[in-house]
Amino acid sequence: MPVSSDVTRPDDGDGGLPVNELFYSLQGEGSLGGVPSVFVRTSGCNLRCWFCDSYHTSWEPTHAWMDVADVVDAVVDYDRADHVVVTGGEPLLHEPVVDLLHELGERGYHTTVETNGTIHRDAPIDLLSVSPKLANSTPTPERDPTGRGEWADRHERARIDLETLSELVADYDHQLKFVVTDESDVDEVEALLQRLRDVAWVPIHDETVLLMPEGATRERLAETRDRVAELAMAHGYRYTPRLHVDLWNDAPET
Repeated sequence: MPVSSDVTRPDDGDGGLPVNELFYSLQGEGSLGGVPSVFVRTSGCNLRCWFCDSYHTSWEPTHAWMDVADVVDAVVDYDRADHVVVTGGEPLLHEPVVDLLHELGERGYHTTVETNGTIHRDAPIDLLSVSPKLANSTPTPERDPTGRGEWADRHERARIDLETLSELVADYDHQLKFVVTDESDVDEVEALLQRLRDVAWVPIHDETVLLMPEGATRERLAETRDRVAELAMAHGYRYTPRLHVDLWNDAPET
């Protein structure tokens, strides 16, 4: 299903989801990289990373409203995949995502939820892929893609919620995936991990930490990829590529 510009919620639409894309592809990031998966991409986000690779779910949201049952039917139509990735935007903004995850779980799908780690929901999730946002994500006026900079303070205040992060890592099988460009970002990752370990009531293991190069295009990844791989080796963390960018650049529905 392509990106839609229909952002008007139907008058009788109760419990629907704003769906930006619904497609079949390969998981491009994290511990399940390369696994054929159906992606349900919701629109809307409570943060504004300047390098967001899903611009049309955050900075300029576009979507169609779909009932949960219709989303499930569309997923089932892709009969070669038993993995579903619910992503965004920030999918946990939307309460009906919980109903969607229940429906998918009852049908035997493995579900991954991609989240920025600032919202907790009680839902059946097989893998929670948490991507806490570092300071390198803040849309300062010189990096804001809209050129206005009005999101910088709001994003900076909201990007890390230690209490919510500690609840998420305690409640779900998870991976912690950080977008990195250089050594200072890894220093920030390690400081954040220490803060999280100080408040979490479960162990935070290094093997759940993944470093991912910043870049939504092949050209940008060529600038960051080698450096981040070397940083992962130097610090003993896992490296995750952005397989979908390597394969299809920044094409939609990939």
